[in-house]
Amino acid sequence: MAELPDFTAYREILRAQVRAQAQYRASFVVDLVGSMVSAALDVATVFVLFSVTGGLGGFGGGPVLLMVALSALAFSVADLAVGAADKLREYVRNGLFDALLLRPLSPLAQLVVVNFAFRRIGRVAQAGVLYVVALAVGGVHWTPASAVLAVVAPVAGAVFFGSLFVAGGSVAFWWTESGQVANAFTYGGRDFTSYPVTMFGDAFRALFAYALGFGFVAYFPVLALLDRPDPLGAPHWVRWCSPAVAALAACLAALVWRAGVRAYRSTGS
Repeated sequence: MAELPDFTAYREILRAQVRAQAQYRASFVVDLVGSMVSAALDVATVFVLFSVTGGLGGFGGGPVLLMVALSALAFSVADLAVGAADKLREYVRNGLFDALLLRPLSPLAQLVVVNFAFRRIGRVAQAGVLYVVALAVGGVHWTPASAVLAVVAPVAGAVFFGSLFVAGGSVAFWWTESGQVANAFTYGGRDFTSYPVTMFGDAFRALFAYALGFGFVAYFPVLALLDRPDPLGAPHWVRWCSPAVAALAACLAALVWRAGVRAYRSTGS
């Protein structure tokens, strides 16, 4: 019963944010359309490259579309849910984080809800449609396991990207000008996961695809959905590990956030 007031408070804050943003309809529509156009251009970039080369990293149009769609859906859901975590540096720099700590609510949840951008829902819808189309035309090898993975993979990818948003934003507790560094991993990671990892050099692939886990957002799940072996020789079971990698990323992000909150010192303003 103790959690009910907190949930109600978050719901009311979120409702007020959505109502306030929708009140200025022209501005809201422009932001919504602009967000969708930006997402469409990101997808189009991949296929411009595909049209020039005739293939990407040894993969044809169907698999590439599936990777692009899965990456776009995972990122857009994470951006909608916790993308506001990158505003933490402004709260720390201006002393506004003190107000979040004074309320009997989760500081992270407050940060996300108060800065919720409803216009991002357009990207989620757009990416969702693209993902459904990609599943239909991408040559998926349908089995009960692949059907479950088709649902779980976008969720795992969203958790992974959400963890990056939180961990990247938390760096502001120690370094308030960390925005560009954090963006290099969140937005740069989105771009990386839109392509087959076979396109990249050995060192770059080892760091981003394997060590940092970006290969588990789209590349390995798509291999599993297509029932296709990894051209680089990874074991078959690795293709199914995206939920475990996402769970590990979430745990690490939680640790970074908690360490940051403990390290935070008020500006006194």
